[in-house]
Amino acid sequence: MTVSNQASGQKDRSIIFNRTMYAAFVLLSIYFLMRRDFANAMSNLGIALIFDPFDQKIKWGSRPLYQCAWLFVHVGLVFGMLIYVLVEGINIF
Repeated sequence: MTVSNQASGQKDRSIIFNRTMYAAFVLLSIYFLMRRDFANAMSNLGIALIFDPFDQKIKWGSRPLYQCAWLFVHVGLVFGMLIYVLVEGINIF
C-alpha cells in the first residue's frame, strides 16, 4: 500500500524548493537592475524560469490563466532585456 503526500499531510518539497530558488533569482535580478548591470539581471531572470514557481505536475493546458500570463510576462521581460543588452552592446543609437 502506498501513501500519497496529501494523505500523510506532508507538503511536496519540490514546490517549496522551486519557489525559493525562483524568488532568489528574481531578487538577484532586481539587485543587478539596481546596479544597472542589465546583462547579469537578464541572465538571472532567465535562470529563474527554470524553477517554475507553480505546481509542475499540472500540464500547461490545465493551468489557470494567471499562471500562464505570469510566465509569459516573465519571458517577455527576459527577451526585452536581451534586446536592450544587444542594442546597448552594438551602440547603434
